[in-house]
Amino acid sequence: MEPTLLDYYKAIEKTSRDMLTAAQQEDWDQLVRLEGACAVLIAQLRYKSRTLPLAPEDRKEKAQIMQRILRTDAEIRNLAEPWLQDLAQILDHGSVVH
Repeated sequence: MEPTLLDYYKAIEKTSRDMLTAAQQEDWDQLVRLEGACAVLIAQLRYKSRTLPLAPEDRKEKAQIMQRILRTDAEIRNLAEPWLQDLAQILDHGSVVH
């Protein structure tokens, strides 16, 4: 059976939760891998949504999933920001000629 659009949203939500776990564990390599997997799922969702309609009864659940994904994304960003700032400083110092 072919996955429904809601299945794609659920898969993206699960990957988002896995990304949060990786960020909480400061496993930045895993976070980046999961981010790539999430990007693939989003691309698949976009492609499938062109020909596969979202059932009207699934719209409320989709909205709830999207809200949870946005909250999870905000948590990930809060955890990753210090790491990203450290990386930016390293890159800045590496590019400065003394």
